[in-house]
Amino acid sequence: MVKSSMKPTCSGAKCDNEAGTLQCPTCLKLGLEGSYFCSQECFKNNWADHKLLHKKSTGIYNPFSSYPFTGSLRPVYPLSPRRKVPDHIAKPDWYKDGIPKYPPNMRRVNKHEILDQAGQEAMRTVCRLAREVLDIAAAAIRPGITTDYLDEIVHNACIERNAYPSPLNYNHFPKSLCTSPNEVICHGIPDQRVLLDGDILNLDVSLHYNGYHGDVNETYHVLSMSPSSKPSPSASLVVDTARECLSLAISHVKPGTPLREFGAIIEKHAKSKGCSVVKSYCGHGIHKLFHCPPDILHYGRNKSVGVCKPGMTFTIEPMITLGLNGGRDRTWPDGWTAVTVDGGLTAQFEHTLLVTEDGVEVLTARLPGSPGG
Repeated sequence: MVKSSMKPTCSGAKCDNEAGTLQCPTCLKLGLEGSYFCSQECFKNNWADHKLLHKKSTGIYNPFSSYPFTGSLRPVYPLSPRRKVPDHIAKPDWYKDGIPKYPPNMRRVNKHEILDQAGQEAMRTVCRLAREVLDIAAAAIRPGITTDYLDEIVHNACIERNAYPSPLNYNHFPKSLCTSPNEVICHGIPDQRVLLDGDILNLDVSLHYNGYHGDVNETYHVLSMSPSSKPSPSASLVVDTARECLSLAISHVKPGTPLREFGAIIEKHAKSKGCSVVKSYCGHGIHKLFHCPPDILHYGRNKSVGVCKPGMTFTIEPMITLGLNGGRDRTWPDGWTAVTVDGGLTAQFEHTLLVTEDGVEVLTARLPGSPGG
């Protein structure tokens, strides 16, 4: 090949200066050649137009590039197309228009459904399926995969069980699974972001089967097979604390226990570990309706109405953040992704519970082979 005697010109628009040695660092990462600029000032002045080349090259982009993110996490679009559900699978009423249609009387805070034996058995079935699907997705977690890939796994596992993934189009949520890494508290949308060694990731799985819903989530450490791949102390602290908060609350579920007590139990333990409870989101009643009374608040001095009664089904799902920061949150412009205001780590665990005559049945209980712990 003959070496050219021509010197390259600056990549800046309408700049005819000779290019220097300054190259765009993003172009270098993407393997794009020829992006040389005459100066740092020229590079900055042309950044708005130049960065479009990165989108064209990779097809991925951050849709909220000007948003003041609280942590290091960024959305990675485009989202994959909405996954299809076969015609033979029974679907909830929001399948087409995205709007759940609840009876007016079910919005009353003191309206707590008591399930008969048939309803309880239906809840056992759907919650067992939810646990199976969660375990399948959790077993696939590893560095290098995307959260969209996990969404595909969950969607397909639901379909294989003739179940509908409850989040899909619920109030227009675009996916079949909620994936919440690192500083995401809840309702993270699966996208093209690649999981990294050392991340923590919450998977929130909900199924609709035979007219009933089951709901379960857990937070997992994303680790490689390398012996040196270990959770950070802060990640271990927040994950362990969230798990312990849920276990302590469940241990007090029995007939007659005021629903407001669970929050005091959870917040006391979280604070003892130097952590805070997120107050913007709560546990909920669940059966034929995905979300309904009673509300289960996870902090002390709350005003949850009612007491536990045999036949009630609801979730407890504390969201815990590192530090005594009040558990404050912020929502991304997508309208769903809730994050910590300080960008700190957060973790959550959830079970669907049935109040029995003498205590509680954890309908989404872990199995002997369930991943994580």
